[in-house]
Amino acid sequence: MTNRSKHVSNLVVLSLLVTCCGCHVIRWKTPEPLPPCGVPASIPKELSKASLPEYVIEPPDVLTVSAVDLVPRQPYRLRPLDTVQIQASGVPEDTPLGGAPQGYTIGFDGTIVVGFDYDKVGEEYHPIQAAGLTLAELRAELEQRARSVARAPQVWVTLVSIASQQDVAGEHLVAPDGKVTLGAYGRVCVVGMTIPEARAAIEAHLMPHFENPKVSVDVFGFNSKVYYVVTQGAGLGDGVFRLPVKGSETVLDAVAELQGLTATSSLRMWVARPGFNQSGGDQVMPVDWLGITQRGDVRTNYQLMPGDRLYVAEDKLVSFDTRLAKIFSPVERIFGVTLLGTQTGNSMATYGSLQGGIVR
Repeated sequence: MTNRSKHVSNLVVLSLLVTCCGCHVIRWKTPEPLPPCGVPASIPKELSKASLPEYVIEPPDVLTVSAVDLVPRQPYRLRPLDTVQIQASGVPEDTPLGGAPQGYTIGFDGTIVVGFDYDKVGEEYHPIQAAGLTLAELRAELEQRARSVARAPQVWVTLVSIASQQDVAGEHLVAPDGKVTLGAYGRVCVVGMTIPEARAAIEAHLMPHFENPKVSVDVFGFNSKVYYVVTQGAGLGDGVFRLPVKGSETVLDAVAELQGLTATSSLRMWVARPGFNQSGGDQVMPVDWLGITQRGDVRTNYQLMPGDRLYVAEDKLVSFDTRLAKIFSPVERIFGVTLLGTQTGNSMATYGSLQGGIVR
């Protein structure tokens, strides 16, 4: 068979395959037509942005809690890492008791080291076990030890800072159950609350442990309010990007977050907002991309709200080419394997004939 005959037969087989598959194979799904552009003028845009409503806390937000006024209820018993200030009179100058500018911190083992012979019982080193004692009990213990070097010592002990503030203060993740953990003081539910409501809930939770507790609450990580950018993939799979809402993002900002449009994207896009429009239908707002970028037209550069979907449609020509490639790629592979097998067989046959001629 000549090369011309092979090409003709390949074209005939290819035509039969396309005819048998039908026209529906190369048909692609087009987006639904957009409704008439009847977007209300009150929709926030680039030059007329709106402030978002008061923030409502949800998982997985991160809260920052600061201890403003945490005075423990009396009688307070000292804990490891608490800091106390010690002052004394009537003790020898060469063996002073207390006076450290930054106070004395109770160690992890619950003991407090003040130095000199005050940390001894007899000749044996034995620091005071301060954890679990009240300030009065610690003062009495220090005075008893000071009597070993002085006749009538007087000791004053004040509480400088408490370790429990470290449990309360800091950054706290809102767990999936809507609660934040305050260390040894348990967990508080803050889901669905505003920032003032969350502050009041945390203060009420700390009330059994502190005298009129006061804390400051703010949102450190705004993780629960997001919008989405969906890019149609021209037959190669759609892309979905989840971006945080910072309060003033527009359509142009959203595309900039993705470093621009891709090779498979068209200039046809719109914002789909959850809920219903004034007519009770889907809230869809078409975007004039060329107007936003080339003419500075801000009428369709909408401000994105939590839950919005910015949808970027595919380039139909690229989509058509992708679908054609999906159809013809298996056929080309079959013909390629067939041609390779035929050429291999012919080569083996020719090689055998030559070998036979040489032997004869």
